[in-house]
Amino acid sequence: MSLVQMLVIDGKRFALLPEALWERVREAVEEAGDVADVERFDRDDDGVRIPAAVAFAVADGTHPVRAWREHRGLSQERLAESAGLSKAFVSQIETARRTGSMRTLRALARALDAPLGAMLR
Repeated sequence: MSLVQMLVIDGKRFALLPEALWERVREAVEEAGDVADVERFDRDDDGVRIPAAVAFAVADGTHPVRAWREHRGLSQERLAESAGLSKAFVSQIETARRTGSMRTLRALARALDAPLGAMLR
């Protein structure tokens, strides 16, 4: 004897399941959805990771260059040296007095080991 009963109401067919069987079906469907989500994440992953400390600092209004620099534990002087820039120029970028060209931002991103897009405000 099947645990599932078929009902017809107003011409529509319905399956009536015992609660324990329904819970097993529901869990299997949720598991399949979770597996699909993980597969989609793996397929679409671009590999970019923004540390929480950087994300929170930027959300609080800190310039991204400064947020990354502080996260990496670098002084402005050390960052400027690594990027081939002056300390004054790095300071001006961090305080938004200057924006910096794409070449400058690329050098900063490379020095900070951060994605170029993360340097943009």
